[in-house]
Amino acid sequence: MLNSQINQIHSVKNLLPLHKPFVAGDSTTHSSSSAYSPAIFRQATTTKKSNATSTRSTSAGKIKAISIPFLTKATTVKAVITIQPTVTSAIAGVGIGGVADGVSDLLGRSFLLELVSNDLDTNGKLKTVKAYARYEALDFDINVYTYKCDFDVPEDFGEIGAVLVENEYSKKMFFKTIVLNNNVTFTCESWVASKHDNPEKRIFFTDKSYLPSETPEGLKSLREKDMESLRGNGQGERKSYDRIYDYDVYNDLGAPDLSLNLARPVLGGSDHPYPRRCRTGRKMSTKDPLTETRTLLPFYVPSDEDFSEIKEVNFGARALYSVLHAVVPTLDSIVTDKDKGFPLFRTIDMLYDQGVNVPAPDNGLKTVLPRLVKGAVDTAAAVIQFETPETIDRDTFSWFRDEEFCRQMIAGLNPYSIQLVTEWPLTSKLDPEVYGPPESAITKEIIEQEIKGFMTLEQALAEKKLFMLDYHDLLLPYVNKTRELNGTTLYGSRTLMFLTPTGTLRPLAIELTRPPSADKPQWKHVYTPAWDATGAWLWKMAKAQVLSHDSAYHQLVSHWLRTHCVTEPYIIATNRHLSQMHPIRRLLLPHFRYTMQINALARLALINAGGIIESTFSPGKYSMQICADAYDQLWRFDHEALPADLISRGMAVEDPNSPHGVKLTIEDYPFANDGLLLWDAIKQWATSYVNHYYPTANLVESDVELQQWWDEIRTVGHGDKKDEPWWPQLKTQEDLIGIVSTIMWVTSGHHSAVNFGQYDFAGYFPNRPTISRTKMPNEDPTEEEWQSFIKRPEDALLKCFPSQIQATQVMSVLDVLSSHSPDEEYIGGNIEPSWAAEPAIKAAFEEFRGSLDKLEGIIDSRNVDPNLKNRSGAGLVPYQLLKPYSGAGVTGRGVPNSISI
Repeated sequence: MLNSQINQIHSVKNLLPLHKPFVAGDSTTHSSSSAYSPAIFRQATTTKKSNATSTRSTSAGKIKAISIPFLTKATTVKAVITIQPTVTSAIAGVGIGGVADGVSDLLGRSFLLELVSNDLDTNGKLKTVKAYARYEALDFDINVYTYKCDFDVPEDFGEIGAVLVENEYSKKMFFKTIVLNNNVTFTCESWVASKHDNPEKRIFFTDKSYLPSETPEGLKSLREKDMESLRGNGQGERKSYDRIYDYDVYNDLGAPDLSLNLARPVLGGSDHPYPRRCRTGRKMSTKDPLTETRTLLPFYVPSDEDFSEIKEVNFGARALYSVLHAVVPTLDSIVTDKDKGFPLFRTIDMLYDQGVNVPAPDNGLKTVLPRLVKGAVDTAAAVIQFETPETIDRDTFSWFRDEEFCRQMIAGLNPYSIQLVTEWPLTSKLDPEVYGPPESAITKEIIEQEIKGFMTLEQALAEKKLFMLDYHDLLLPYVNKTRELNGTTLYGSRTLMFLTPTGTLRPLAIELTRPPSADKPQWKHVYTPAWDATGAWLWKMAKAQVLSHDSAYHQLVSHWLRTHCVTEPYIIATNRHLSQMHPIRRLLLPHFRYTMQINALARLALINAGGIIESTFSPGKYSMQICADAYDQLWRFDHEALPADLISRGMAVEDPNSPHGVKLTIEDYPFANDGLLLWDAIKQWATSYVNHYYPTANLVESDVELQQWWDEIRTVGHGDKKDEPWWPQLKTQEDLIGIVSTIMWVTSGHHSAVNFGQYDFAGYFPNRPTISRTKMPNEDPTEEEWQSFIKRPEDALLKCFPSQIQATQVMSVLDVLSSHSPDEEYIGGNIEPSWAAEPAIKAAFEEFRGSLDKLEGIIDSRNVDPNLKNRSGAGLVPYQLLKPYSGAGVTGRGVPNSISI
């Protein structure tokens, strides 16, 4: 994954000698046009061509092939292999990397390739021809190395369907494509290990997709063998060159070998149900046999999930790694008092105006984080200076206002929590013997005092005007435990809002609850917007408490759990059970790239014991247990599609007469308005794709790979929920369309909505504090505490906010998480080669792309519509998080295909 050289930038010119190495035999070169001219490839008899697309290539000097003896006439098939350079020196062994690799070059034995026919021979065995490839040149235009070889292919060989590859070098190599001059293309995009590390030949199939039942006879055994090679046997520690996808529980978040205070429970299993992660096989802890040991190096991911050395899109991962391993420790080292807060709001503003002086980092860090690490003050120092978030840049006081507090619940960073109030009175479902009386302290009288002049409580319920953020039952079991930790506090909370006639939300009440403990009874209090000084400040502090709850829920549940975490089992099952040539694998693959690597980095330094989440969010060491509780109590696959999610929260009802099949409860709900358009486009694309490959329902039910894939997702990857009745069946095209559309939405639209606005909305932490460090001033105060609040309420609010080190660490991480990489792969952007190879699929994709282009314009027009007051108004940041495309950096828009950061 990310290694110690991530910040070293190497010129591609330095990776290989620019001259062409000595080539034995014919040294004649041909231009691309002559190499592909019909005269060269014209044959006496017609040969059957693949349906795969043709890709530009160049010819090579002839290399003697190792092939089976032919009694029939043979024709020469030329191949061009493209290899992706790395961004570090790890691949420098090609051509110049030691004696062994140099000898391979000189002998023309860089890679051994073996073409495989779709047909078996008369004895029922594979028909193959072999040839060695050798290094040809470095193509500066597209930054790839080219290798070439010639095959003597008999005329009765049949259609070519696969190629076997053996890497003769001592280093793994990233194969991009293998292109034959007869319109056959193998899109590899995969690491091939050295034969010295893995003697098994790699198998690649052409760009033509086949259902299992349609697999040509000559490819059936290779299809199964390739998948078997990815499953492993569940034994041993994984090596960096492995491609094994297997499951394990989250037993590597704790570090008991370092300190028993860093021990954490295993997530996954009956005690703490949770999705599964990729197995690494590291040895178990000596202090806790249930916990896997941790390393300082990045955790294992299958080699094809490791893009750190070959893709600029991994800029985000490299930047995040740099923040976690350089910026955060630097900030920590200069703050002597870890509990010190900000004495004045002016000192918060200085983070953006002047920055923080720190010891000068190396130049590599400045290169990776130019937004964050500014020019050196002198040779011994630099400045970490934060950009002003757009919300504050447009309106300095937006964070202070009640209407903005509510608006961000439907047009902000976490639009996934707000729900319709459908029952009254509000009642907890927790055990009253443990947590006290279940009835809410928010009464009818309190609500009607706030909405008088509009309607009664009964009318508000009937007309669907009351909404709520409900973190009461999820957080209450952790309140007393969290309060035993230093520097934090917690409540169970409910926040009620009213939908006004103008379509905006108005806050009505906040209820904060502390359960009974050994020495204290249950405490609960209701805060409302007030018109006296004391009440107004208590209201502001209650909002800060709720925002810290919402921040934790957003990061742990809406973001990590519901996108990153639940997707990893989908990726593992796809690689274990859907062949390279399976059309559903090829549909989903763009939505899975880069995710496992980011998840491994999160386990390394974000969600681990003592990591960023635990040290900067209110629940502290209990954060991931709360995340597991949310999975156990709240997560359902059948509610992850956007329309189903909205319906489950009462934010929409089914309505076949509405444009998206649902009618929104809040008409001006920017996230839902834009998201439903994106959802429709995704589902239509999935519908066209699925119906092309599965024209009848029996093909879905009889697809062995597909059924095993879905079964393993349910019973292993999400095995702690395998007996739930809500799992969709997989029997018809409509079932499959719903499943894949849900996965595609979660990895693209859902993730973008909760990720790429993080800096804009939370980069100024008073707008979304991640932690409340102090209890409410009116909760059992001493006389001294109360008088201190009365005298300087601003000080009480600042003490409640994150400390200086917590705030700057979170801001540094959010800055990187909100950034798009320079070559981000956006939804509807690049067509996959296998899609382009099939005319019907290519046409469907172009239609999908056209829908996304229209969505861009619709969002732009909505953002300037004065009637849409939740997204258009004085000082408001336009809602753009679901605009499909974006430039690089922190832009507050853009929907990548996958969870790439």
